Amino acid sequence: MSIAAALLPEFDHEMAGTRRALERVPDAALDWTPHPKSMSMRSLVTHLANLPGWIVETISRTELDMAPVDGEPWRAEPVASVAEAVAAFDRHVAAAREALAGASDAALLVNWTLLAADETIFSMPRAAVIRGFVLNHLVHHRGQLTVYLRLNDAPVPALYGPSADEEAAPGAETAQA
Repeated sequence: MSIAAALLPEFDHEMAGTRRALERVPDAALDWTPHPKSMSMRSLVTHLANLPGWIVETISRTELDMAPVDGEPWRAEPVASVAEAVAAFDRHVAAAREALAGASDAALLVNWTLLAADETIFSMPRAAVIRGFVLNHLVHHRGQLTVYLRLNDAPVPALYGPSADEEAAPGAETAQA
């Protein structure tokens, strides 16, 4: 089995759960922030909508400087609505899945480097970047989004089992989010 074939089932599972979480965000809560040190719901949703696109960046180049000395830092345009976020997410997921499915083992073992102002943040094989920096990063922020949903009385979707807002299927585990 290729590295890509091993990663795709996890990719598909995490993208489906993230889409369900994004769909639950109330448009009226996009400017809500739980704490002055926390990002707003809009910033979090924008980040989640764009994260799958980082797989394309990882596969298509060997490094990325997020804050180049002689240029503008990388920034995502904030979404205007939940519908816009879901549409952007869907576009990024489709492009990421295509890039990942087409990547050879040799390509996924090439080192990829994240830089900020020419300083190396990390350098590791593309497969590790996809798993750790993209998928795990996405899961982390999706967990953050579920807390934001709960604090805004929006239903939390089932992700790895039923949530407190969704009935458990007969025979399913009873752990709740």
